[in-house]
Amino acid sequence: MRSRIGILAMGGVVAAAIGMAAPAQARDLTVVSWGGNYQDGQREIYFKPFAEKTGKPVLDETWDGGYGVLQAKAKAGNPNWDVVQVEVEELALGCADGIYEKIDWEKLGGEDKFIPSAVNECGAGAIVWSTAIAYDSEKIAEGPQSWADFWDVQKFPGKRSLRKGPKYTLEFALMADGVPPAEIYDVLGTDEGVERAFRKLDELKPNIVWWESGAQPLQFLASGEVAMASAYNGRITGINRSENRKFKVVWPGSIYAVDSWAILKGAENKDAGMEFIAFASQPENQAKLPQYVAYGLPVKAAAEMVPAEYKADLPTEPDNMKDALAIDVDFWIDNAEALTQRFNAWLAQ
Repeated sequence: MRSRIGILAMGGVVAAAIGMAAPAQARDLTVVSWGGNYQDGQREIYFKPFAEKTGKPVLDETWDGGYGVLQAKAKAGNPNWDVVQVEVEELALGCADGIYEKIDWEKLGGEDKFIPSAVNECGAGAIVWSTAIAYDSEKIAEGPQSWADFWDVQKFPGKRSLRKGPKYTLEFALMADGVPPAEIYDVLGTDEGVERAFRKLDELKPNIVWWESGAQPLQFLASGEVAMASAYNGRITGINRSENRKFKVVWPGSIYAVDSWAILKGAENKDAGMEFIAFASQPENQAKLPQYVAYGLPVKAAAEMVPAEYKADLPTEPDNMKDALAIDVDFWIDNAEALTQRFNAWLAQ
């Protein structure tokens, strides 16, 4: 922060205005996202062009998620972040706790401009991403088509990799056991459904290599440590582009979620933050994102403007949405603690 001493010129006499410093310069608009190639792309299509348009700098920072971080910043007052890209759970929890500003949907062109799952009173959808089966087509010519295939180590020998935790893992286990995607949370919401999911996990447990960061399952695939893995779709396409891999995405049974832009309550640049979200939500801007990373676009018109060469890799493409499941954020907010304890106990057995 800097302050300036006013210099007054009167009748040719220059006098320093002692003790009358001008107000400190306003903090730059600060936008926070997930880093990596994704944020590199955002910088080119959102941050730099918005700064040029407004004539004001945009400071972009990265974070690793975690609701407690946002909660602490907002509740302390005058947060040093303005706009943050958040996951569905962080958005739901923060909206309930009142740590976000309300979205001015008129400035974004109306709620109808977005797919329904990208509309929230506290957040506007930024991307749609998916977790799906990945396998190396150079090693498996006729690859898996479902989670039942993923569980079938006789038909497809080799280790499997799943995210270390109950979320996604339990849903995938139930799908492997024959539960249709549309019924997953109804089943998982019962004690019998939870038992069923863990029984199915028991079958695969000796063949599972657990992953904890998004890069790991693709490293396991590349090294041949596993035959197939659950992985983030953007990561799968990214490694294919950067390392000329032939990894395939199995879309049926994938689970998708929306990340959203949110403005922290009391942010100094909340008005500029709202303008930024509107800029990032313009179809012609959002449509440029898939050339950097294969995330789906929550603005309907933007999805239609994506070049054909990138469309097939997006989770929001109609063919890819067939038999896909939207993550049920309310279910996980209500059940995450209990199911995490149960999962950790099962893992330790």
